[in-house]
Amino acid sequence: MLIAAPAAAQDIGAPGKLLLTNGIGSIEGAAGGGLTPWAVIAGNATKDGFGGQASATIAALPDYDFTSLSAAIGGWDRIEVSFARQVFDTNRVGGALGLGNDFKFDQNVFGAKLRLAGDVVYGAPWMPAIAIGVQHKESLDDAIVRAVGAKNSAGTDYYVSATKLFLNWSLLANATVRATKANQNGLLGHGGALGDAHRLQVEGSLAYQLSRRLVVGAEYRSKPNNLAIAREDDWADVFVAYGVNRHVTATVAYADLGSIATFEKQRGVLVQPQGSF
Repeated sequence: MLIAAPAAAQDIGAPGKLLLTNGIGSIEGAAGGGLTPWAVIAGNATKDGFGGQASATIAALPDYDFTSLSAAIGGWDRIEVSFARQVFDTNRVGGALGLGNDFKFDQNVFGAKLRLAGDVVYGAPWMPAIAIGVQHKESLDDAIVRAVGAKNSAGTDYYVSATKLFLNWSLLANATVRATKANQNGLLGHGGALGDAHRLQVEGSLAYQLSRRLVVGAEYRSKPNNLAIAREDDWADVFVAYGVNRHVTATVAYADLGSIATFEKQRGVLVQPQGSF
């Protein structure tokens, strides 16, 4: 959905990371882009301390509304723990599906990340930061997600991310490989009639710095297809991110989420304000 991208400059006299190189809160809580985690650690602190960030992602789609409230804490620019509460409002679609108008799917996502090697900004020019992470997802609607065909209401994703900011080109690139069996990010449970094993999915981000604080870019996330009731499309977006200062970031994106529960062309605008320290 959303991505925040780093700038190659730091506020004068301010300690800590370069402006925006902590990314934003992804829809699952991990620091990085809106759709995918990066090999960055939450917060503005460097290897000598702790930092954190909190954000709200709000999306208005033709037939649905989505909200993710997330927070993450980073330590020593090495480890991160995160949490996200996701709410997916079916609006009138809920009535058409027999769930009742404005039925909401709710999910908690607990995450952890460890940066293994490299650095997003410094070090060898072609050596990215590399991190591994885990995200445990628990649907709060067990009976409903099983009724639509999910094998389980809870499940765990595992991922590896590589991220590098090429300062000479003002370009950030990220690649993530995820092992998952989540349906619609876990909101519709995990596994189904078409598959109940972890499958590898690919995710990517590209961001270009237009000015010291303004960044544009795009991202892509492939999805498994486990439920028999409807196919699940890959996700993509284009975005604009603005670093108001070291503590406030604003991001706007246009996202294409494809078909969700048989309703096609779920495209819309997403916004995310974030605070960090």
